Amino acid sequence: MPKMILNLDIDNLRELIFQLPPKDFIKLALEIKERAEIFEMMELAQSGFEEWDEVGEDIYDDKIKA
Repeated sequence: MPKMILNLDIDNLRELIFQLPPKDFIKLALEIKERAEIFEMMELAQSGFEEWDEVGEDIYDDKIKA
C-alpha cells in the first residue's frame, strides 16, 4: 500500500477529527488525553533530574577519583 503524506494545520486536523463517528471520536479523545498526561508527567519528572546535571556534583559520575 503506498504511503500518503498530508500537510495539515491544526484547523484542518480538527475538522477531520470532528467528522469521526461518535465512538471513534471518544476513543481518540481518550487516547489523546492519556498521551497528554504522559507528556505532563515526563516534564515534571525531568525537572527532578536537573540537580544531577550540576557541574559541581560528581556523586553520579562514572569515574571514581583517587
